[in-house]
Amino acid sequence: MMTQQILYIHGKGGNAEEAAHYRPLFPGCRVIGFDYRAQTPWEASDEFPCLYDRYCRDHADVTLIANSIGAYFAMCALSEKPIARALFISPIVDMARLITDMMSWAQVTEESLEKQKTIPTAFGETLSWDYLCYVREHPPAWSVPTRILYGGRDTLTSRKTIDAFSARTGASLTVMEDGEHWFHTAEQLAFLDHWIREGSDP
Repeated sequence: MMTQQILYIHGKGGNAEEAAHYRPLFPGCRVIGFDYRAQTPWEASDEFPCLYDRYCRDHADVTLIANSIGAYFAMCALSEKPIARALFISPIVDMARLITDMMSWAQVTEESLEKQKTIPTAFGETLSWDYLCYVREHPPAWSVPTRILYGGRDTLTSRKTIDAFSARTGASLTVMEDGEHWFHTAEQLAFLDHWIREGSDP
């Protein structure tokens, strides 16, 4: 009998070893972390389907856990794959909005970004005109049954944005009001673990 396959896709600055946190939460299941190199959605669209096929070719019951930009990459790259359910933690669901928010923070106009193509910011991100154009032209289509865990103090995705995404896709939304984009404190991780244990079905 084939076991349920759990795929974990980390966010920016993370790594595949983070999958170890989820193994005790899915006893009897195989939990695999994607060790990927993609830095853009177009790179993820090339890389992720091959990784998925490598790990899931023989599995009919696949659960995806994805964090932050890992969720966005997954939506861009894996929407056609037979994923039974998805658990998104602090997902980036509107990349174009995030980029324009960062432009506002850095006081960068669309005209200047188009002219200069890339502009580094004081908060460590490099704004890219090509990236912005790509995400506007390739909005992800996502129809996998999905549960979302969102922190009320998330500074990258607004409550309005996550509510709109949930309504559009039918995803169920759980909000930890004291949660942040990065769930990392003992209280936040306990909340996350309880949310996972509540069930793997949306």
